[in-house]
Amino acid sequence: MLMEYMPLLMFVAICLVLLLGYPVAFSLAGTAMLFAGIGIVAGHFDPSFLAALPNRLFGIINNSTLIAVPLFVLMGVLLEKSRLAEELLGNMAALFGRRPGGLGFSVILVGMLLAASTGIVGATVVTMGLLSLPTMLARGYDSRLATGAICATGTLGQIIPPSIALVLLGDTLSSAYQQAQLDMGVFSPKTLSVGDLFIGALVPGFILVGLYLGYMFWVSFRQPERVPPASDLNPPPLFDIIKGLLPPILLIFTVLGSILLGAATPTEAAGVGALGAAILAVAKRQLNWARLAEVSRDTLKVTCMVFMILVGAAVFSLVFRGFGGDELIEAFFADLPGGVVAATLIVMLVIFLLGFILDFIEITFVVVPIVGPILLAMGVDPIWLGIMIALNLQTSFLTPPFGFALFYLRGVAPVSVRTSDIYRGVIPFIIMQLLMLLVLAKWPQLATWLPAWVRG
Repeated sequence: MLMEYMPLLMFVAICLVLLLGYPVAFSLAGTAMLFAGIGIVAGHFDPSFLAALPNRLFGIINNSTLIAVPLFVLMGVLLEKSRLAEELLGNMAALFGRRPGGLGFSVILVGMLLAASTGIVGATVVTMGLLSLPTMLARGYDSRLATGAICATGTLGQIIPPSIALVLLGDTLSSAYQQAQLDMGVFSPKTLSVGDLFIGALVPGFILVGLYLGYMFWVSFRQPERVPPASDLNPPPLFDIIKGLLPPILLIFTVLGSILLGAATPTEAAGVGALGAAILAVAKRQLNWARLAEVSRDTLKVTCMVFMILVGAAVFSLVFRGFGGDELIEAFFADLPGGVVAATLIVMLVIFLLGFILDFIEITFVVVPIVGPILLAMGVDPIWLGIMIALNLQTSFLTPPFGFALFYLRGVAPVSVRTSDIYRGVIPFIIMQLLMLLVLAKWPQLATWLPAWVRG
């Protein structure tokens, strides 16, 4: 009886091991191999499953889509080191700062551009926290509103393309989609590309930014004392504004436009983005040999982390399937009253809760391959599912008391800002996120019509 529930015990064990602080990649692989050893000794695990591991690892190394990961990371690190955010924020603050809520508008817009440039939640939250929070507090902004806006815009890296989260999610869902079709007897399966997820995320992402801006406008209209104007700021010359805004916007639109027009795959577009970011850094005289070495090291660290987690997740999912975990979950969903709606709700709730203890990389590589094929076989649209998961994780990273974005900001916020202020400040933005999830659940076309239109 115990062996029947070994897949669930594996999942519980990995969560406990991660809570103890062990490295994610080695925790995934080590826990899986430990359970595989127990299963072999007990005679309930076929060792031949492990023989498939070399092929899986070779498939990871040979996956051309995943080449986009180090290239997008390189692009983000180059833009960060070129002091792009600092220049952008200064110009935008001077442009909007003289009206109530102007600094708030600037933080949201710059945070959106930075999220689209880097695609990494932690980097965006920390950068915006260091650059904008002291200025907002010094100008008399309410600490709850200031911290809430910074945390919320920092998490836009989950949904605003080009996003590393969407690259990894798109690759994982692509495999899950093909597996689901093969399980249904479709031997000429349709494909899902990372570009489809990029295009599908545009409308929900910009609606979310619009909600943030609308909330800031409402506060500036109803409670202007919480967002006082900075009357000492003078609007910069138009040339300075264009010089600060045009390069990053042009770079982002080049990357996304090449994908939208079908001129480049996401991997090729990532290469263009990395080259453009390097040219921008050189043009701003922010790139020398020492900084280039620093950029290379940071890119290598993030890339190694992603791929080691992917290797560990491959070992974990292989052992999980060897114990019949996919069949166990499929049987659970099949017996569930409410059909596909109930199954999707449960999966979203589990992913939301796991977002408190796991990063998006672990959830993408561990959870999505398990539940993705089952939901897709039940008729769920893969693009809609990917955007819902991304929005769900974005909301989870904002939610007290365990949201990752809150911890990132707490680490760089001044001592005068209380943790309770940060927690209370994100509540309106969480409500907006949940509203966006409900709207997307009601009208899936918000995520699916643009990719369908681009395909022709």
